[in-house]
Amino acid sequence: MLGLMQQWPLLCHKIVDHAARQHGHREIVTRSIEGPIMRTTYGELRERSLKVAQLLTRDGFKRGDRIGTLAWNTGRHLESWYGIMGMGGVYHTLNPRLFPEQIAWIMNHAEDQCLFVDLTFMPIVEAIAPAIQSLKKVIVFTDGAHMPETGLSNVVAYEDWLAGADGDFSWVELDENEACGMCYTSGTTGDPKGVVYSHRSNVLHAMIAALPDAMGVSSRDVILPVVPMFHANAWGLAQTAPLIGAKMVMPGAKMDGASIYELLDTEKVSFTAAVPTVWLMLLQYLEETGKKLPYLNKVVIGGSACPRAMTEKFEKNYGVEVVHAWGMTEMSPLGTLGSIKPEYVELTGDRLFDIKEKQGHSPFGVEMKITDDENIELPWDGKTFGRLKVRGPAVASGYYGGAGADQFDSEDWFDTGDVAHIDPNGYMQITDRAKDVIKSGGEWISTIDLENLAVGHPDVAEAAVIGIAHPKWDERPLLVIVRKQGKEPSREEILQFMEGKIAKWWMPDDVVFVEEIPHTATGKIQKTTLREQFRGYALPSA
Repeated sequence: MLGLMQQWPLLCHKIVDHAARQHGHREIVTRSIEGPIMRTTYGELRERSLKVAQLLTRDGFKRGDRIGTLAWNTGRHLESWYGIMGMGGVYHTLNPRLFPEQIAWIMNHAEDQCLFVDLTFMPIVEAIAPAIQSLKKVIVFTDGAHMPETGLSNVVAYEDWLAGADGDFSWVELDENEACGMCYTSGTTGDPKGVVYSHRSNVLHAMIAALPDAMGVSSRDVILPVVPMFHANAWGLAQTAPLIGAKMVMPGAKMDGASIYELLDTEKVSFTAAVPTVWLMLLQYLEETGKKLPYLNKVVIGGSACPRAMTEKFEKNYGVEVVHAWGMTEMSPLGTLGSIKPEYVELTGDRLFDIKEKQGHSPFGVEMKITDDENIELPWDGKTFGRLKVRGPAVASGYYGGAGADQFDSEDWFDTGDVAHIDPNGYMQITDRAKDVIKSGGEWISTIDLENLAVGHPDVAEAAVIGIAHPKWDERPLLVIVRKQGKEPSREEILQFMEGKIAKWWMPDDVVFVEEIPHTATGKIQKTTLREQFRGYALPSA
């Protein structure tokens, strides 16, 4: 017996339709690339997205065509997404922090037909456009007055292009399983791999993200997505915010502490999300100026492990709730969030921060397990480490073109490449990437735990831990430190600070100080480069 319910496909343009109908006057505020603050609304977002869809169709782009975007978080970028999806195209976010050759490789692999680009990144496009065989048109997110001189052919200013449409267009009727978006992994090993989102997966993910025990946002919130739209859908906020009708504040190109604070304060932002490096800059700015965060209620921190000291500063000094989160491009990206379950609601002080240090529990729509190397499932006891595997309706089933097939099994479990444990209440904690974990004397040492502990030292700006070959123990940890400006902590002071807080055999065998730690294009510590830099390093214990 079948249910007698209407068939209502989960399509992304239904999100912007709902936003315009129910929250049409709600603002989208943007720090424009040209400089001034620009204001639009969800009603105007829909109108302008319809024009984008109309013009892309008129220009000859078809259902399923990949349309690239190389841009910051702005209202125009948001319009392009909904316009691309609404005409049946596939938005393809490109990470400007990659090398130009990598961007060109990714565009060719995806066969991008058209490109929306911010003024900031025009030099990149001018350098690589001749190498993109499929590229037919470039649309620059600006107006005629700010349009730069360029030698590229078939280039137009976005506002001039948009003026040629009347918006008399109907969204293309699609199957909810059709592709609507594309994002490539950072490719820390081998070539980047393409993750292809469907309309169904994006809509489901947007609803999952809004749940009270996930991001817990509503139409009463003012949301600042600091995490870029080219990082896994801005963690879903580009769809979740319109779906619930929350005011959006888009930061544009300025990501320094002072600029982020200005938007948090002037626009009365209540919710924001980004990687730890952004919050390090904000916290430093707050400490230098003595300013507070009177409107901010909650910050989601993910992308890499959130140091305990950062959580404590936000919560103790500024009264801002920190939700530690974990996810991947392949998961749209939310996997777990550290909201507090009833089992832990009475905890205070260090015991509460012990829980907040974990990456959290999975919301509805994400199943997870840990296994050993023989794929035997391991217990949720909070101690047993294993390979973290996930599945769900917003989790990838494969990569574009069939790459990386060995990460997916016949039961749809995706091997994340992370090593983790899960406690009896479902809270997961990443202990390492499988390729980064240190194996010492047959036992595993978590580099992430060591890094988070070291960053808690008041004179440490950033820390990384890598395994160094050892004649007796196979590998031992080396702690790499970037000192805070004007501070000079010694090796002995760092080790003394860590002593007693971890198992004795976890203690780093040595500490080295560097000017900077290398990062990937997505802001994660580049362990491969560090291992190469310290290849042949002689530990004192060796």
